[in-house]
Amino acid sequence: MVNAGATRKKGDWWADVVRRLKRYWQLYLLVLPPIVTTFIWHYIPLYGVVIAFKDYKPKMGILGSPWYGFKHFEWFFNRPMFWQILWNTVRISLYSFCTFPCAIIFALMINELTSAKFKKTVQMISYMPHFISTVVVCAMIHMFFNASDGIVNNVIKALGGEPVAFLYKPSVFDHLYVWSGVWQGLGWGTIIYLANLANVSPDLIEAARLDGANRLDIIRHINIPTIMPTIVIMLILRVGGILGVGFEKVFLLQTQRNISASRVISTYVYELTLGAGGSTTYWDTSAAIGLFNTFVNLVLIILTNTIARKVSDVALW
Repeated sequence: MVNAGATRKKGDWWADVVRRLKRYWQLYLLVLPPIVTTFIWHYIPLYGVVIAFKDYKPKMGILGSPWYGFKHFEWFFNRPMFWQILWNTVRISLYSFCTFPCAIIFALMINELTSAKFKKTVQMISYMPHFISTVVVCAMIHMFFNASDGIVNNVIKALGGEPVAFLYKPSVFDHLYVWSGVWQGLGWGTIIYLANLANVSPDLIEAARLDGANRLDIIRHINIPTIMPTIVIMLILRVGGILGVGFEKVFLLQTQRNISASRVISTYVYELTLGAGGSTTYWDTSAAIGLFNTFVNLVLIILTNTIARKVSDVALW
C-alpha cells in the first residue's frame, strides 16, 4: 500500500508538470534560449577545472593528462610574489567595495528632485558613462592624467605647480582605478534602487509630513527601509566578487612603474599564459590560480549570506 501511494504521488507530480508545460508552453519556450546558452557556456566547460589538478599536456588532452594533485596550488602559494599579488587584489577590491554606498546615496538624492524634467536629465547624464567601453575609459584616463600634456597636469602647471606622473606612481593607481569605475557605473547602479523607491506609497510620505517629518526623516524612516532588502542582496553579490578585480581595466592602466601595485591575480594569470614569455606550460597552473580565486569568492558569499540571513532575514537563499 505504501509503495502504491508513493507511485501514485509520483504520477500525480509528473502529470502536474506536464499540465503546466502544456498550459504555459509559450513562457517556457521564452525561457529556453537563456537556459540552453547558460548550460553550454557556463556548465559544460566546468569539466576543464580538472586541469588544476593535472600535469596538463595538450597532446594528451584533459582526461589523458596525469594527475598532479595540489602541486600547482603549492607552487603558486610558494611564489615570492604571491603575497604581493594577493594583497594588491584584496586592497583594490576592498577599496572598490567601500564605494558601494555611492549608488545608494545618489539614488536617494535623485529621488528627492521635484522637477521631473531635471530629474530625467540628471539620470540620462549619469547613465551615459556606463555605455562607454573600458578601453575608451582607460584612454581618457591616459589623456587626462598624462604627465606631459594631460588636462589635469596642465591645470596644475597653470596654478604654478609641478606636473605629476599619475600613471607611473603606484600610490595613485588605486584611486584612478576605483574612482573612474565609480564615475562609469554610478548612474547605472542607481537604477535598481530608483525602481524600488518608486514603489513607496505617496500616501505614506504625505502621512509622515502631516506628522511633522522633514525630508531627512522620510529618507531615514521610509525610503531607506524600503530599499534595505535590495541593499542587502546587492551587498552579498558585491562581497562575492571581492577578489574579482577586472582584468581588462587593470591591464590597460598597468605600466612598468606601477606594476608593484597593479599586478593582481587576473593579470598574473595572463602573464603566465598569454603575456610576454607566457607558455602553455602554465595552463594547468593558471587554472589552479583561477580555482583558488573562485573558491575564496564562494566562501565569502556563503559567509555574507549566512550573516545577512541571521541579521536581517534577507538573503539570496
